[in-house]
Amino acid sequence: MTSVKTETIEIGDCRLAVRRAGRGRPVLWLHGTDGLAEWPAMIDRLGERYEVIAPDHPGFGESTIPGWMGDISDLAYLYLDLLVKLGIERADVVGHSLGGWIALEMAVRQTQRIGSLALIAPAGIHVKGASKRDIFMIDPDEQARLAFADPAQAEAAAIRASAAKYQETAIANRVASARFGWNPRFHNPRLERWLHRVDVPALVVWGKEDRIFAPEHAEAFVRAIPGSRLAMIEKAGHVPHVERLEETHRVLVEFLAC
Repeated sequence: MTSVKTETIEIGDCRLAVRRAGRGRPVLWLHGTDGLAEWPAMIDRLGERYEVIAPDHPGFGESTIPGWMGDISDLAYLYLDLLVKLGIERADVVGHSLGGWIALEMAVRQTQRIGSLALIAPAGIHVKGASKRDIFMIDPDEQARLAFADPAQAEAAAIRASAAKYQETAIANRVASARFGWNPRFHNPRLERWLHRVDVPALVVWGKEDRIFAPEHAEAFVRAIPGSRLAMIEKAGHVPHVERLEETHRVLVEFLAC
């Protein structure tokens, strides 16, 4: 496992728990609704080439959430400020699900400190006719099961999610996720019309068997983001960076190396 350093960074009245792994060009990793309770092996792999900066979103993990914060735009501005606070002139941003949505909200506002976007099954837009599972209407173990295409990995994930040691974290993550993605469910009705403002290289990564956000969402993002590319991962669900680690790592590294 890559050596991990943890620090607390104050931005206004928000205290962000930030972990750093590896050395090299900075990569800002923005996690999904499951938080970082289970450290993704993908961060260790990226840490072999890059310095990965992985904050807990406000309300997740060890990060505090101010009472006024409750909109996805707040997170976008917060992370733009984080890059300034850390003195990072340019970072590649990798975001999964909720984190991908945050990355896009950052980029439509300002890309001065963003080198590229790698979006793994991002939330953020509504695609008419495309299925999207309402995670607030299912139990965490069922959500974990649906995130994988492989039945064995799906069942193992469901068992982990139902373990007693994760229950408090799962509740906190769900409360925080609801704060940012409850109404409307995990999308900003105004975001799609502004995606033309993304003026950095963008890669959209999707599991071909995603049962949380159907792959039709991937095609909609690629149509809306100028010059973006699509990498469809075979035999993967909503967490291709977990389920198909090596293939997804290869795709990310090839993109980041451009």
